[in-house]
Amino acid sequence: QVQLVESGGGSVQAGGSLRLSCAASGDMYCMAWFRQAPGKEREGVAYITTYGTSRYSDSVKGRFFISKDNAGNTLYLQMNSLKPEDSAMYYCAAQSGSACSLNGAVFVSWGQGTQVTVSS
Repeated sequence: QVQLVESGGGSVQAGGSLRLSCAASGDMYCMAWFRQAPGKEREGVAYITTYGTSRYSDSVKGRFFISKDNAGNTLYLQMNSLKPEDSAMYYCAAQSGSACSLNGAVFVSWGQGTQVTVSS
């Protein structure tokens, strides 16, 4: 497992932008962002592999962008054109296996989360 620490959350008005960061204690093959709003199920937002392959949920495609630094130890999520429905706790997750997915069940390492609140 790897230790993950998220930062960068906050409050923003609709249409604004935020960039989330996730500091990892090591490089993992698959790193991802998930989110969970009160009363809703956890949702996979985006993932990226060591080789740069990425995938996004339909709800954020074209607005959010996932990336990693060259060392592979920091994961980012650039969130643009934010909407009130993007409000949630955002979690960083990582796993070393080959089955990279937006399914949270395949991830073994999770951060504590960072809150994002978008007001209308």
